[in-house]
Amino acid sequence: MDEEVKFILDTTKESMDASITHLEKALVKIRAGKASPMMLSTVMVEYYGSQTPLSQVSNINTPDARTISVQPWEKNLLGEIETAIMNANLGFNPMNNGEMVIINVPPLTEERRVQLVKQAKAEAEDAKVSVRSARQDANKELKALDISEDLLSNAEVDVQELTDSYSKKIDTILANKEAEIMKV
Repeated sequence: MDEEVKFILDTTKESMDASITHLEKALVKIRAGKASPMMLSTVMVEYYGSQTPLSQVSNINTPDARTISVQPWEKNLLGEIETAIMNANLGFNPMNNGEMVIINVPPLTEERRVQLVKQAKAEAEDAKVSVRSARQDANKELKALDISEDLLSNAEVDVQELTDSYSKKIDTILANKEAEIMKV
């Protein structure tokens, strides 16, 4: 296989891998009924005059499936952390016991589960769009090369197979997340 074609295929694969990675990160943030430290990944705390991610000023744990505990490294941050969690609009009601902030994660309602599935499907569709965009870019680059028609059509088939396999991966990831969300 021509070196340029191989390079284009490798670059396309990397781009599609990045789409999958982005999808997985986005889906981790979608709540699936059980508590996860990632639920607080977007929370920023006022720390010595600057906005700092919560994970950089405290330990975040999940002692059980319905509880998240946030233990700050400095006790004077307890109030700030409580306020930041409420302001993050995550639907949590944090409680401060003087040592740490405790969040009870309420069970999801059926209606909320359906909303979360829609959100997950939207993220999966974005990933598919990204994969198709990578395919389109690869095909443009291949057509711009000075190669034989046979080599070009073989390379385009390879790109399409890559696209199909990544679309299937996205569908599998979505199906797993959907099952996780809908499980009561």
